[in-house]
Amino acid sequence: MSKLNETDIQGFVLRGYNMPFARYLFLHFEDAGRAATFIHRLMREVTTGQRWDAGKPPSTVNVAFTHRGLSALELPDATLLSFPVEFQQGMKKRAAILGDTGRNSPDSWDELWRDDRVHAWLGVNASSPEALNARCADMLNVMRETNGAILLDAQDAASLVVNGVSTTKEHFGYTDGFGNPDYLGVERSSQPGQGKLTSNGTWAPLATGELLLGYADEAGELPVGPVPHILASNGTFMVYRKLHQNLATFRTYLDEHAALYAGGKEKLAAKFIGRWRDGTPIELSPDTQDQSITQDPARSTNFTFAADPAGTRCPMGAHVRRVNPRDAFGFDGKLINRRRITRRGLPYGTWTPEDQPVNDNEERGVIFIALNANISRQFEFVQQQWINYGNDARLGNEKDMLMGNHTGHGRFFVQGDTTPTNAPFVCSDLPNFVELRGGDYFFLPSITALGMIGMGLVDPR
Repeated sequence: MSKLNETDIQGFVLRGYNMPFARYLFLHFEDAGRAATFIHRLMREVTTGQRWDAGKPPSTVNVAFTHRGLSALELPDATLLSFPVEFQQGMKKRAAILGDTGRNSPDSWDELWRDDRVHAWLGVNASSPEALNARCADMLNVMRETNGAILLDAQDAASLVVNGVSTTKEHFGYTDGFGNPDYLGVERSSQPGQGKLTSNGTWAPLATGELLLGYADEAGELPVGPVPHILASNGTFMVYRKLHQNLATFRTYLDEHAALYAGGKEKLAAKFIGRWRDGTPIELSPDTQDQSITQDPARSTNFTFAADPAGTRCPMGAHVRRVNPRDAFGFDGKLINRRRITRRGLPYGTWTPEDQPVNDNEERGVIFIALNANISRQFEFVQQQWINYGNDARLGNEKDMLMGNHTGHGRFFVQGDTTPTNAPFVCSDLPNFVELRGGDYFFLPSITALGMIGMGLVDPR
């Protein structure tokens, strides 16, 4: 394929900024004309996917819209109706499909997400708190100058500082950030295991259309996008979910069950996810953490599951095996390639060491952001079928150990063998370790599309 026009694609799509601080601003539009003026003015602030030859900037800005937001901007009806139905409905109305019930249901979400007023997401990433505050102040000035948007709320997020060092850990202690896919035409530092598996056992980038609208996907088809085509091209869909972590519940459950598990606490924790808490994949190192693997780009994601069909190293229901089964379903992984997503986002809340008391009411968790060209086929399928259901992995109704909506009745089976420290083990009566506090679906348009919206030039004919 020809090289992507990086200057037309928002940088948040193409680049994992790897900045330790972020603030997500949620906006409401009251007047279509003023909102369009705001967007037109905002365009000069939006960070594109162009490479940073002069070095990383101190901050970045990106923008995305809910379907309600595009309607408030008075896009033509023919355009609004041409968006995929799941985006039109929004995440709240998809709750039953996603398994967002009980304590995860919209009735329990933060107020921001219950009243359907969020029209836009403004994402600011920064290298320091000072740079973050300065750029957010600039954004508020643009809102005031144009009178085009109202700030409903803001969500801060930041890399967790552990023992004085900024890390890629989340609150349960697991090192994160290994698995984003490679795509054709997207320049990044790729690693074996991040793309798709080929028939000769090597790895190749996924089709561009699994991430961006306007390009062929793994089926050789164009993902469904809005009309006109130019509005969709180089854009994507974004899933935003605020995931609260019940840290006290997790630590208590792990301690209680580790006392009964022959492999010990850290091995049991590794079985939950499929990686040791330092990031070592247990498929490659089933008995110990190994920094020589995690620090080696040629090895840290370069593994498959076909050689472990019974899950004796990495359990069938482990998180990494669920969300990216690789070759576990056969057919050289072709069944998996159309379900991949790109993850962004950061933790929120302050890290609490293991030797300090915690409670579940404290504000902490992960802002989960997924980018995909088809919300239904990619994010929703993974959430419904692989996180909150286990049949594809021959696990019946079992849900993901940490991410599943268990309501106190779940079970996690740790497959094992005859090795004394790797015996089979059952974790029963699973509580909800993670609870959904709200979110929505957004359209993250190209720079060209932003200009069309800002100048009122969207014409579906």
